[in-house]
Amino acid sequence: MIRFLSAVCVLMLLAGCGGGNKVSPSNLDNACSIVKQRPKYLRAMKKTEKKWGVPVPVQMAVMHQESKFDGDARTPLQWQLGVIPMGRQSSAFGYSQALDGTWDHYRTSTGNRGAKRDKIRDATDFMGWYMNETKRRNGIPLSDARRQYLAYHEGWTGYARGSYRAKGWLVSVSSRVGDRAVMYDRQLRSCGKR
Repeated sequence: MIRFLSAVCVLMLLAGCGGGNKVSPSNLDNACSIVKQRPKYLRAMKKTEKKWGVPVPVQMAVMHQESKFDGDARTPLQWQLGVIPMGRQSSAFGYSQALDGTWDHYRTSTGNRGAKRDKIRDATDFMGWYMNETKRRNGIPLSDARRQYLAYHEGWTGYARGSYRAKGWLVSVSSRVGDRAVMYDRQLRSCGKR
């Protein structure tokens, strides 16, 4: 029985490791390096900026925090007794780490029913849509990466209630996201991509 459970765990672990070629670019602290390695990322983000008004550096900073630009990113598995996998912490998946319900809401609201979370074009479009809803519902400017991230993490209602105030770690993370957006903006300007 122990041998069988071990084999099942190994198979599940290997199945979770598969997943295509959507790995993160190297040197995630350099926006110019990221867009040089993945020019389609910049094209998708510029299209989103034009359509939704969300600046490229804000999109990049949030995506860095959420998935490190990994299209196959998932939340960690939860384990029972340290060996039995019990599912993931949430349904968040892909570049934008959108939850199942929020992703479904986006696809219905935009009519983009074929959108996939592991496609950069769809992930950036989702972020543009979500952040515009955040601006409409919560009054947060699209250029305010720190507060946009708080609402992205907590949801529109959670942000409005101030749920982030009881999460010092999240406030710190949002400050880093804001700082990263400024850094990415400066870098993209230096290499002529902004």
